[in-house]
Amino acid sequence: MLDEFKKFLMKGNMIDMAVGIIIGAAFGTVVKSLVADVIMPPIGMLLGGIDFSGLFIALNGESYSTLAAAQAAGAPTINYGMFINNCVTLLIVGFAVFLLVKAVNNLKDKEEPAPEAPKTPEEILLLREIRDALAKP
Repeated sequence: MLDEFKKFLMKGNMIDMAVGIIIGAAFGTVVKSLVADVIMPPIGMLLGGIDFSGLFIALNGESYSTLAAAQAAGAPTINYGMFINNCVTLLIVGFAVFLLVKAVNNLKDKEEPAPEAPKTPEEILLLREIRDALAKP
């Protein structure tokens, strides 16, 4: 069983998948930083100085100046600003994956169309019809 598990782990697809997951996690961290630190601040500034990551609704009905203050008080919150940031992150990651897949598809060799069946001369078709007619009882 141990040898079988070792063979399973050493398969090429498993190693490729592990590398993909590690690179994907690192890519996700970079994109999350891009959204939170580069993209959302100018958008917030254009919308009147809004910090999306700090937008929340306290469900206990009390008013808190910041999300950190509400969380420190133990208030249940709906953090819709973080949700907006995560949606923008998803769009950027999705677009980057789309571009990557498109580039890989362009690099693949174009499949050659299947060759057409050779044209059968009309005489051979007629001879086949005669043969089939003679073969009938």
